[in-house]
Amino acid sequence: MTAQEERRATIARLNDQLRSTGEDGWTYLSRGVSKLPTAIREDVIRAIRLFCDFTPDNDPHGEHDGATLTVGEYRIAWKIDYYTRGQQQGVKVDHADPATTLRVMTVMFVEPL
Repeated sequence: MTAQEERRATIARLNDQLRSTGEDGWTYLSRGVSKLPTAIREDVIRAIRLFCDFTPDNDPHGEHDGATLTVGEYRIAWKIDYYTRGQQQGVKVDHADPATTLRVMTVMFVEPL
């Protein structure tokens, strides 16, 4: 495995950890998703946590940083972005370093079916 492949695998593992557990980062629901009935919101979160259908089409860089899926009658997208952890000045965000990088997953509507 090349260094670049190892780096992408590390990023994918860290992104999967946030997506599947909600730990080591923040998760935001868009206004529309947050207004869904509780049972449907829970279905959306469960579907995202269980998502494993990554392909070169929906994950071209192999980092597991976003996808779209259908939950009931809703088309949902989720995306992970990266920020400097703790607002450290002068620290470059390194997506493969959990000590310096805060992962933020946003869950939103793509479109209703």
